[in-house]
Amino acid sequence: MSRTMGDSHKRFLQTIMSSGIISASQAVALHKHCCETHAAHYTDRLDDFINVINTQLQPFFMHIRKGMSEEDGLEDYSLVNVTETDITRMASDYAENEKIIQKNGKSLFTMDLIVDSESGTASSTDVLNCADSLRTKKLKKKETELVLNKFVQDKWLKEKDGDYTLSVRCIVEMEQYMRRIYQDLIKVCHVCHNIALQCQMCETPACGIKMHLPCVARYFRARSDPRCPACNDFWPHEIPGELSQNLPSSSRENTALTPSRRSRRS
Repeated sequence: MSRTMGDSHKRFLQTIMSSGIISASQAVALHKHCCETHAAHYTDRLDDFINVINTQLQPFFMHIRKGMSEEDGLEDYSLVNVTETDITRMASDYAENEKIIQKNGKSLFTMDLIVDSESGTASSTDVLNCADSLRTKKLKKKETELVLNKFVQDKWLKEKDGDYTLSVRCIVEMEQYMRRIYQDLIKVCHVCHNIALQCQMCETPACGIKMHLPCVARYFRARSDPRCPACNDFWPHEIPGELSQNLPSSSRENTALTPSRRSRRS
């Protein structure tokens, strides 16, 4: 396959730049549409198509990456900035002193609260209290709400019933930063090896592995005696039903379990 970007690649890139993040099903449809529109050779090998784009994006420190939703296991594609600059290295000071994370000019509120929570969520009340307690730049309630709404609109955060979680887009772009800054708190899923925030954890003290809910559903499917894949002790949590990509959004939401909101530092 040619490594040169054609018009079909450029149209695909322009669309994902405009959206920021698209679902895997949208990416598949977009790939086909772009090839048909520009009379380009089409195969169903989407990742090969995207690799051509990523090769051209390397000098600009940009990359189209695939990530998995912690809630339902669905995959998304997002355009991310992969460079580590002085701005990102300074972010640790903001995280500690102001609870504001900045990466390449983008502020990501509430990351401390979300990472520090066993549930991988932060309530709106906790976020507002956090903003009010900033030592160097206090934010009013209305200002905080506007910031949060902006992050949700831009698909950096997800909100449901007053709880905020990090979106696929946020985790994919901020992964290296999170692993470095929160190395004592961040663990990866035992199954997929991606960062695990919304997950279940083995309760054996010497083990403590984590698995995303979709990974739990897949791993324990057809297993009548669920046991930890690492230590073989009994898995005490409720096993969610298979989280299928064909389920409607309402069904996927109802499948999600809600772990404890207790802080992992407590």
